[in-house]
Amino acid sequence: MFILVNLKAYPCDPIDVATAARDVAEASGARIAVSPQAADVARVADTGVETWAQHVSPNAHGSHTGSTLAEAVADNGAEGTLVNHSENRLKLADIDGSVRAAERADLETIVCANNPAQVGAAAALGPDAVAVEPPELIGGDVSVSTADPGIVEDAVAAAEAVDPTVDVFCGAGVSTGEDVTAAGDLGAAGVLLASGVAKADDPEAVLEDLVSGI
Repeated sequence: MFILVNLKAYPCDPIDVATAARDVAEASGARIAVSPQAADVARVADTGVETWAQHVSPNAHGSHTGSTLAEAVADNGAEGTLVNHSENRLKLADIDGSVRAAERADLETIVCANNPAQVGAAAALGPDAVAVEPPELIGGDVSVSTADPGIVEDAVAAAEAVDPTVDVFCGAGVSTGEDVTAAGDLGAAGVLLASGVAKADDPEAVLEDLVSGI
């Protein structure tokens, strides 16, 4: 089970979270990664924690002001990237472009989707994983695996029908070890979460609880 902590643009200390994630991963043997803002990728990677970008643009080097190049985040220590998060939606062609850009830079990819139908469409693009995240549950206190377990099961089935090699993650509201256990029981290979760790007074304690569910 892979735990990916998205720091979004929350006013947390990315180094504190990254250090806590690194320590819990080393102590537990769990795979934990942190996804900071682009400006913090190098600093977070320097802590030794597995580091992911929040987004990469669907273009290569050139006159693309404001782009986040896959090659740039890889050069700064990122090992993977999210694509098409609900808060940074892309057109289908751009999702494909971002996945291809990540492949050029040897980055792993998780494409986010709102529902099982979108999971199937995203799986057809050949990412490493697809994450199902109902927008209405993002940032809330109830995990998708509790509020709507059927959507996770349907997402797993949708990806399996298109490409059995694409893993399915679930996100939205994940905050406890019980949520992680429930996600695994429903067939998910990992979880995405943000506020549960990024807004916590003690991120390390939350992470320790999360890995207890693995």
